[in-house]
Parts: sequence; structure tokens; C-alpha cells
Amino acid sequence: MRISKKILVFVAGFCLPAIMATSYGLNAWYELRLSDLSQDVEQRALQNIAQHLEEDLRQFELFAQLYGVPMVLLPAEQRQTLSVTWHAMALSSHASLYSIQADGIISFTDPSPETQGLDLDSLRSELLALEGSRTGFLLQDKQGYLACVIPLSDNRRLLMVRRVDNRLFEHYQAHASLAELRLAATAPNLLGLPSKERVTLEVPSLLGDHSLLLDIALTQQKSLQQSGPATLVYLIGGISLLLLLLGYLWLRHGVVDPLKQLLRQLSLVDPTAKTYQPIRAKGTSEFMVISEQVNSLLARIFQQKERSKITLEAIAEAVILTDSWAKVIYLNPQAERLLKVKAESAVGMNLDKVFRSEPELNQSLFAFMASGTPTPMLSKVKFTSHTPRLMERSISNLKGPNNKIIGTVIVLRDITQEELLKHQLRRRANFDNVTGLLNRCAFEERVQAFAEDAQTLAICYFDLEQFKLINDSCGHNAGDAMLKMVAKAIQASLEGQGLLARLGGDEFGLALKDLEVVALAQQVKQIINAVGKQVMEHHGCHYHVGISAGVALARAPYINALELLKDADIACIAAKRKGSNQVHFYDDKDKELTYQRNAPKWAVRIAQAIEHNELLLYYQPIKALGLQGKQRMEVLLRIQEPCGRILAPAQFIAAAERFKLMTDVDKEVIRKTFLWLSLHEELWADHCLSINLSANSLGAEGMVDYIIAQLKRFAIPSQCICFEITETSAIQNRNRAMEMLNQLKKQGFSFALDDFGTGFASYGYLRELPVNYVKIDGCFIKSLASNAKDYAIVKSIHDVCRVMGIETVAEFVENQEIIERLESIGINYAQGYAIGRPKSLDQYLSAPTDNVHRLMA
Repeated sequence: MRISKKILVFVAGFCLPAIMATSYGLNAWYELRLSDLSQDVEQRALQNIAQHLEEDLRQFELFAQLYGVPMVLLPAEQRQTLSVTWHAMALSSHASLYSIQADGIISFTDPSPETQGLDLDSLRSELLALEGSRTGFLLQDKQGYLACVIPLSDNRRLLMVRRVDNRLFEHYQAHASLAELRLAATAPNLLGLPSKERVTLEVPSLLGDHSLLLDIALTQQKSLQQSGPATLVYLIGGISLLLLLLGYLWLRHGVVDPLKQLLRQLSLVDPTAKTYQPIRAKGTSEFMVISEQVNSLLARIFQQKERSKITLEAIAEAVILTDSWAKVIYLNPQAERLLKVKAESAVGMNLDKVFRSEPELNQSLFAFMASGTPTPMLSKVKFTSHTPRLMERSISNLKGPNNKIIGTVIVLRDITQEELLKHQLRRRANFDNVTGLLNRCAFEERVQAFAEDAQTLAICYFDLEQFKLINDSCGHNAGDAMLKMVAKAIQASLEGQGLLARLGGDEFGLALKDLEVVALAQQVKQIINAVGKQVMEHHGCHYHVGISAGVALARAPYINALELLKDADIACIAAKRKGSNQVHFYDDKDKELTYQRNAPKWAVRIAQAIEHNELLLYYQPIKALGLQGKQRMEVLLRIQEPCGRILAPAQFIAAAERFKLMTDVDKEVIRKTFLWLSLHEELWADHCLSINLSANSLGAEGMVDYIIAQLKRFAIPSQCICFEITETSAIQNRNRAMEMLNQLKKQGFSFALDDFGTGFASYGYLRELPVNYVKIDGCFIKSLASNAKDYAIVKSIHDVCRVMGIETVAEFVENQEIIERLESIGINYAQGYAIGRPKSLDQYLSAPTDNVHRLMA
């Protein structure tokens, strides 16, 4: 049964009956006490009535003597005044005065209605026989009267009488229970049996022949008269106490004792115990539910503890738990093996004694717990045993349910191998794994610190020559061996001074400080000679390498090591152009070197211009020298600087070629040219635009598909487009170039071979390449009018092309004399400043007409 039902049964079955029985007993006891009190009050009232009755008898007799005797004895004229006084009194309305004589009865007052029923004639003889004054009660026909007889003479008596009723005692009645007065004789047949509702009082009789009783009727409640005895009250009280005792015992057996037993078992529960002991409850279902919930909680705690124990024992890290006094309370097996101590002996020891290496560990632990920080405190600890190990120690605060710090958790993780790996990775990150020298990243980081106190700083950039031959013919292992030999040769030449690094591939960097130019040049020459002497033998063959050196020098306080490295790289490129084993010092006044140095910046600018559609198209007209043919012009590329100045092509074309951006540039030029031509349909019939294709674009994957897709997109005639390719680019990518040219030829595009004569100048290529035009290089045209050799070369090129059906175009035509010579040879077209300077393509249709060349159709 549930506790609520047991409490309900206890209240309804025991407490309510006990309360009702107690109430009934108290009521009975109250009635009994009230009955006793009422009897006592009645006795006192009867005594009071008896006293008042005696007093009234005397007063009644005195009143008769004072008023009655004078009214009878005085003459009639004097009696009038006394009669007025008599009638003014309240007693006159109830009492009557009579003169009793032998011959009759005389009334001196108006007879009272209350005394009209009195038969005085039957009592006259008895009244006359009385001697002396007497006062008492008369009973006649069951009606009582109070009467006073005073002798006036021997045969005359004064009688004052009034009727006996409740009003007789109104002036002195002291108890509300007196309801009725009645005068009766003492005989039983007159009074009947005595009862609790009536009491009698013996009163004097006027005639004195027999005694009279004053019968008093009471108005007591019936319940008071029927109240039970005191034993019933005690019995009811005993039953009530017994019911409460039985209810208490029943409730204690069913609720209190099981609750105490449950609380006792709960107080013995130990969450840290190694075994799980469920509690057992008795009594109500609530206790059963509580026990089940507690058992479930204990089971989960035990399972969680077991899982935590298994987890702590299974992990590779050493785990140590301490209390708030820095004493060990738990060690997992890994911690036992690491610290070489058993858990049984370590529990309860101070942490510093367990570690045996840091006496101040306890103080640092107390300070960490006092801080209350939730972030673990990490540190590295070195353990010296048979094999030294480096451990990472993590200390975290352990908080209790009230968020109060109750201890710490210390985790030790072996990071020996990790640190070794980090060291190796750090070395690999900073050092070249082939030569053991610094790599480029470490060199750039350390060279700045190297130059802090330097008066002069020189950066040397070395690039090996013929190294690719060794890699290709002997393999990379042989190449690595040669790199090691070169690194050792350079280090031997330095004799410990300077900062040397392998920058990548076959490139080396060297930083030297506080050397004058002459000594610096000697040091570089010494390095070149030392490297040149290195000979590697492979399968009976001997190999050696050359080295090109670029040097950049700066003096304090204008030393920027990273900028010097860039300058040295540019100077190295210039040195390679000179030939093998050459040195070149960077000069910021050298325009070509400046272009090379700014190449990365312009490469970024080109990429931004392509992305934001900022490339500008220019054109230069090509004049027909013979019969009037199609209007021709070459599309040129320009880039505008942020300041608004148009950048010369030499400043960005080299950067685009160096950083492999020419394919993207060519695609953008093709797209913009096709777009412009699609917007000017009126030019399709008699115009042809020449577009340059770089060596990177010639034969590039997807270039043909891109050109055809743009042709379909803008729906222009392919006859309006001529692609210009250089002789050297066609030879470098011969097979792929031939395939690309043939595919575009089928689409209707024409081709021109640009800069013809500067390269290999093989007429055999003219027979193989499907070109429509040959552009003779300007180096032969500039001095055509004054140099017979140039004239002969130009004429021979034209004659060969004419036989092959190829038209010729002369470049760099700068004056009229050259034009006349070209006409005498029979050159088909001329291009140069004498024909027209480059202008914006957007201004083509608005350009003015001259007498040499009509720019508009």
C-alpha cells in the first residue's frame, strides 16, 4: 500500500474515530459536570428562596400591620388618605384586606381578581379561632394563598391575603430554572412521586392544622437530566487512546520502520566501493520505487566507474589522481610502470615523493588549484631511467558537485618519439636533405639576422650548368651525388664564413658580409673554380658542371636581404646569357635587369588584368605595296599602369613568358579581338586582323578548341583572322604546331611566319609550314637602303616565297626610301612607323585618312 493511502487509512480509520470518541467523552463529561453544577445551583436557589420566603412572610405581616390595621380601625374620613397611599403601592393590585367578624366578612379594598376564588365564609370560624398574629399559607381547592391574620378584638380579625403564583417571587427570584410555583399538601396523592424536574419546599400553614409544601417546577434541559455516569467518560477516553496507539503502531510498522531501514541502508552506501551492493526496501510501494531508483543509480555509477577504470587502464598515457592536499588517490598501470611504484604504496603519498624529481611540485600544484582555472597546465618533464624519455605533463583541476576543486588529474604522455620526429621535421623544414645545407625558407629567415650588424651584405645566386645532363643520363642519384660534391666544394672555399643554402634544384645561395667588391669578386671566382674542378665518374664516364653566379651588393643602412636575393637571382639570369662560369653584378640602372626584377610584379598585374578585363588592344596598319588588297593590321597588346601610363610590351611580355601566363594572355587577346570584330560587321568584307600566338600557346592543349569555340560564339568569318607565329616557336614545338596549324587552316584561318631570318632561316620550314605570309625581320629592313647585303637577303627571301606562293611583309619600315626599295624588290606589304604608329583599337574607325594608307574601308 502506498504511503498516501496508509496515511489516509490512519486518519480515517484511527484518528477520526478517536477524535469522535474523544469529542463524545468530553461532551458527556461536560454534561455531567454541568448537571452537578446545576444541582448545586438549584440547592443554593432553594436556600435563597427559603430565606426570602421567611423575609417576605415578615414583610407581609408588617405590611398588614402598617397599612391594613389603620385602614380597618380609622374612621372613614381618615381612611380616604390612607386608601390613596394603598392604591399607589404595587402590592394593592395583588392583595386584599378583609375584616373577619362573627357576623360576617367586610372587605376594605377592591377585591383582587387573584383572590376572588377564596371562600372566606368556610374559613371564618377557623380564622376567628386563631390567637395572636399569624402569617402563613392557605390551600383551598388546590389553590394556594398567602395570608396574614392580625387580631383586632376578641371577635374580630384583620385578614390580608394574596394568591400564590409565580409573581409572588418575581421580586427575589434568582434562578432561571424556576418555572412554576404551586402550593400543595404533604399528602402523596397531592404531590405525586418526586422527580428531577420538580422540588418542594416546606412552608408554614396559616391554620396550623397540617403542613404545606411549596411545589417548584424546574426548566432544566432534558440532556442534563439524562447525562451518563463518569465511568462512561473514562471508557470512551480509553478507547480513543487505544485507537490512536493502534494507529501509531500500524503506521510505524508500515512506514516509519521501513523508512528508517531504507535511510540506514542509504547511509551505508559507498560509491567508491569495489563491489556493488543493492539496497532492499520493505513497506510501501514508494520505498520500493526509491530502492529501485537508487539501485539503478548505483548500478550506473558502478558501471561508469568500471568503464572509467578500464579506460584509464587501457590508455597509453599515465594517469594520476590527487586530492586537494596533493596526495595520490589513484594511479593507473601505465603510471605504475612509468614511476616504478605500486599503486597500493603510492596511494596517500605526497605527489613530489612519487615523482622524486621536483620538490616544488606540490607548491605549484597548490597554486594551480587556488587559481581555479579550467585550462590544463602543460609542461614537459624529462625522466631519466635506463632510456631517457621526454614526457608531456598535463595538470587539470578536478571539481566536485558543488563546483569546488577537490583535487587534480595529472596525465603523462610519452612524447619522446614525437619530439624526435618534430626535430627531424624541423630539420627537414630548415635543411636540405641532400646537401645538408639550409633550404630557401630557412635561408630567408636567417639571412636577416645574419645582416643585422653588417656594414655591407652581398648575396650570391649560383645556378649549375649541365646539371640536367647528369640527371637525365645518369639518374637522380648521380645528380644528388654531384650536388653534395658542389656543396662541399663551396663550403671548402668559404672556410666557415658566410651563410650558404640550397635554394632549390641546382640553385645555391650565399650571403657574405663586410667584403669589398674586389674581395667579393675573388671569392666568387674561387667558388666557380672549385666547382669546376669537381668530376663525377659514372659507368666509366666522367661528368662535371659549370656554375653561373649573380651577385647583389648593398651597404648599411640600406640593406634589405630579401630584396638583394631577388636582385642576385636577376643577375644570375644575366650571367647565364654571357656563357658558362660567368659572374654578373646587379646594377639597378640596367633596364633589362629592372624588367626581369619587376617580372613577378607584372605577372601579378597581368593576371589581375585578365581577371578584371583590363587588357588593352592596340593596332598597327599593314600597307599593301602592290595592287590594292585587303586592309590589314596587326593587333597589339598593352597594359595600363594605375597611374594611367601605358606600359611598353617589353616590360610585361617577358614576365608573362617567364611565369607561363602567355597562353592565358593569348586567349584573352583572341576573345577581345573576336568581340571587337563581331561588333563591326561592315569590316568583314575587306579587313584582316593579325593576332600573335606565343610559343606557349602554339600546340597548347585545348587552344584549338578554344579558338573554334570563340569563332562560333561571335559568328565572325575566319578569313578576317590571321595568326602570326615566330620561326623559333614553330621549330621548338614542330609536331604539335603542325597539327594545330593544319586544324585551324581547315577552319579558314590564315597564318604568317613572324621574324623570319633571325632564327635558323631554313627554307625547308617554309615548305612544311602552312603559312600564307612571311614577315621579314626588321634587322634586314632598317638598313635596306644603304646595305647591299641586307638588300640581297630580303630579295632572296621574297623570291623564294614568291615561288612558293607566299606573300611577304617587311617590318620596321621607317622612311620612304625603304618603301621604294621594297617596291623595287616586289615585297607585298610593309609595316612600320612610316606606315602608321600603334593606336588604340577602339579608335580605329575614327582615325583620319592619309595619302599613304586609308584606314577606313
